[in-house]
Amino acid sequence: MNTNEDINENLFEDAEYTDELFEESNELHEHHRIIADKGQELLRIDKFLMSRLPHVSRTKIQQAADAGNILVNQISVKPNYKVKPHDIVSVVLSYPKRDFEIIPEDIPLNIIYEDDELLVINKNAGMVVHPAFGHFSGTLVNALAWHLKDNPLFQGSDFRPGLVHRIDKDTSGLLVVAKTEEAKSKLALQFFNKTSSRRYTAVCWGNLKEESGTITGNIGRHPVNRKTMSVYKDGSQGKHAVTHYKVIEHLGYVDTVECVLETGRTHQIRAHFKSIGHPLFNDAEYGGNEILRGTTSTKYKQFVRNCFEICPRQALHAKTLGFKHPKSGEEMQFDSELPNDMQTLIEKWRAYIENREI
Repeated sequence: MNTNEDINENLFEDAEYTDELFEESNELHEHHRIIADKGQELLRIDKFLMSRLPHVSRTKIQQAADAGNILVNQISVKPNYKVKPHDIVSVVLSYPKRDFEIIPEDIPLNIIYEDDELLVINKNAGMVVHPAFGHFSGTLVNALAWHLKDNPLFQGSDFRPGLVHRIDKDTSGLLVVAKTEEAKSKLALQFFNKTSSRRYTAVCWGNLKEESGTITGNIGRHPVNRKTMSVYKDGSQGKHAVTHYKVIEHLGYVDTVECVLETGRTHQIRAHFKSIGHPLFNDAEYGGNEILRGTTSTKYKQFVRNCFEICPRQALHAKTLGFKHPKSGEEMQFDSELPNDMQTLIEKWRAYIENREI
């Protein structure tokens, strides 16, 4: 008997909350892993997959093969490969498009790179990545539909066209967007296989005892507050998640940190830092909008409230992004400056360090 282990991985790292009806939008691609049993007869892989995945068309399987998204024993294969006993078959497929109208909107985009295959955007805080309940307009996808109105990929009913990852509404920073189906599949596979690289800069409530460390704990939807995620350290719930961090600068009662994601779960950095008692500064959903460290003086409390106004969102920025170009194979590396609100916040805390009379 064949073992069919369907694994729906969350390829949208640190994704914003959407309504339960749109919960599947947290998953950009579905990943199927099938182990052929010892009695498996030689069979073309496209026919093998059609028999195991009845909801998937032959065309879709062909497209996955052309994009290099069908692997046997971790090696990409063509549709005519013949499955043998004990082969481990992995395939990454796009989810079916939903019947959803995307309205193109002339919204400015900070595009830092663009070619025929992709574009890299430095997203401003406050912009939702794709439509969901409460956010049917004004999103990044609405802006892309305008910018790429002549591109067939952005003219259909898919409310996630070109997306291979995303960041929260109130997180700023770098995103890569595919302009072709082939580029989308190839980039998504890199994110799934963790061959892409991403680094975030954050300000958290300090002081962290270790200059660098790793936070490990499964992440899953909170059982009561569905807008937030919980960390389950015993591994009984949620999905495996690992965040590496190092302190960039100690700033009195807060720290500036660099974070590297080993996995890409919803709200991963925010939930992980909350779990170790160091929520991100002004992260309202995870308690960082309270004065968690410092003195009880009125002057200090006013100082922190002023800092909240300077950076009226979680202090988190997707600073660097790296991947292989889906067509040329060239290594692409991008870096972005911290946005003004985070720069000003950090400078404010530096000034506080120099003037401890507060």
